[in-house]
Amino acid sequence: MKRVVIIPTYNECENVARMTDKVMSLAGDFDLLYVDDGSPDGTANIIREKMAEYGTRVNLVERSGKLGLGTAYIAGFKWALANGYDEIFEMDCDFSHNPDDLIRLAARLESDADVVVGSRYVKGMNVVNWPLSRILISYGASLYVRIVTGMPVADSTAGFVGYRREVLERINLDNVRMIGYGFQIEMKYTAWKLGFRLREESIVFTDRELGTSKMSSSIFGEAFFGVLKLPFRKLK
Repeated sequence: MKRVVIIPTYNECENVARMTDKVMSLAGDFDLLYVDDGSPDGTANIIREKMAEYGTRVNLVERSGKLGLGTAYIAGFKWALANGYDEIFEMDCDFSHNPDDLIRLAARLESDADVVVGSRYVKGMNVVNWPLSRILISYGASLYVRIVTGMPVADSTAGFVGYRREVLERINLDNVRMIGYGFQIEMKYTAWKLGFRLREESIVFTDRELGTSKMSSSIFGEAFFGVLKLPFRKLK
């Protein structure tokens, strides 16, 4: 079973070396693919140092400039499929997602899931170091998605996700429209509409300690209006 974790990066020099060492230490032989959008802080240089240390288990796709979270993941998905991976995971570089939870997500893909979501809300609200206002916005966004689309997922905006390769092979990745955090909603919705099994595994989300958040009002707006269009889109 070949597994890879895709991590988009932009200015993550404080986190990327530690993240690499942590994922490399896990049982389960998770490889890493970083998709770096021209980080001016030297993130890619640190990744190259880790590539020299760990060999083919650590990989890098470099892009020029910030092209969007969704397009970074799509580039990573295509790379992973071309390189024969059976299970493809996505997560953040800032340790808001605990790499140890990859073991549990992989176990769900082995048992009863085609898509497994590391969920903050499937068992209460498991978020640490966020202000109440941000928790309510995030939880409210997932509630909004459930109401509009009918998709039975408690944490539709989650960015800690694992896919069987068959799911990504069925989804027309070139047809994915949203490039910000709405991308996470669109991918889950498309997989669900195609009949794949979506399961949620409870995690604790801890806000980043180092680096800066990439969230913006434009990203939120894209997701809000994009969700309204999802039920009317034809799957291709």
